[in-house]
Amino acid sequence: MSLPARDHDPAPAGVSAPAGTHAPAGASASAGASASAGTSTPAGASASPTPPGTPARPGLRPDRLVPTAQGLRDAAARHGAPGRNAVVMTMGALHEGHATLIRAARARVGEDGFVVVTVFVNPLQFGAGEDLDRYPRTLDADLELALGAGASVVFAPSVDEVYPGGEPQVRITAGPMGERLEGASRPGHFDGMLTVVAKLLHLTAPDLAFFGQKDAQQLALIRRMVRDLNFPVEVVGVETVREEDGLALSSRNRYLSAGERRTALALSRALFAGQERLAAQEALRARADALPNGRDRAENRAEALSRLGEARAAADAHAVAQAAECAGPGAVRAAARAVLDEAAKAEPPLTLDYLALVDPADFTEVADDHAGQAVLAVAARVGSTRLIDNIPLSFGPPSPESPTLGAAT
Repeated sequence: MSLPARDHDPAPAGVSAPAGTHAPAGASASAGASASAGTSTPAGASASPTPPGTPARPGLRPDRLVPTAQGLRDAAARHGAPGRNAVVMTMGALHEGHATLIRAARARVGEDGFVVVTVFVNPLQFGAGEDLDRYPRTLDADLELALGAGASVVFAPSVDEVYPGGEPQVRITAGPMGERLEGASRPGHFDGMLTVVAKLLHLTAPDLAFFGQKDAQQLALIRRMVRDLNFPVEVVGVETVREEDGLALSSRNRYLSAGERRTALALSRALFAGQERLAAQEALRARADALPNGRDRAENRAEALSRLGEARAAADAHAVAQAAECAGPGAVRAAARAVLDEAAKAEPPLTLDYLALVDPADFTEVADDHAGQAVLAVAARVGSTRLIDNIPLSFGPPSPESPTLGAAT
């Protein structure tokens, strides 16, 4: 959810856009921060303060920026409407992906609802070597984008407001799921993320909380925490927003040079290659299963066609007959890996951190006979920038018990 300047994506107030959270221990990204060099939008920032097509909402003023929990309670009291409440947690440096979350929240609660966007760089999410001070802070632009997308108020507390008296002695532990993939690369990251998300859920008291599917492991852990600890909130996952070239929107994209960006496109290409391989496999499987006697009938047909010298037709029938053998998670991983291996030879090269095909329930690798939902996830470095991406997949008929990334808890 949160990563340092070039290694992380802004997320929930501590969550990387629920995503995102990092702020130096003395982070100056407090709600009351005034516009300065540290709060102006960095050159090359991909986020437009007011996304095209966003309807203007009356009554939105700069005083909708509040730095304290009491100020947030006062703003909610002034709102006074009986509508539902929603929260979108971010670490700031907002872009169109965050705007999509805010618009989704506004759509769910309606015009009478109360939508809080949190902006907080969470120091607990930063590990050794992750420079909290380099995390981008663009509060003025964040306020404009958030209000333009439908936020009722922006809650941008200081570190002291969120952690009075210093770092908390009692924290949320992510458990085994938090030690896999992103957790293995960033020990303790998910503990810090869940701790701040829990605090922000208490402070904002929402009916609904919106998080991006781009941070799939983060989303899965938040859902698990909400379920295990009985938080009275509905967690809503929102589909990943991509740029025209397929690169997943991220605050760290701004750090990529033109050459690095070309290489970085391998992440999304790899995911789509895996998705396309799965689609082809499922199409063959469906053809085989549609035959009166299934694959046995297809194998007999292939043999008969071979004897008649119809090589192309025989090969097609054989492919149908072997649908089960050539299908599955292994083929999907191989298709994605081939793209990433080529990118490793590019200039500049892509350095792979992990490629995983996991069960969305616990983020363990799926077996070769897996049926149901899965997440194909990748993390890699291009230059000094670390990027993550993922895509949901479904193998065969989905299991009723298997969670869907976009579903609410």
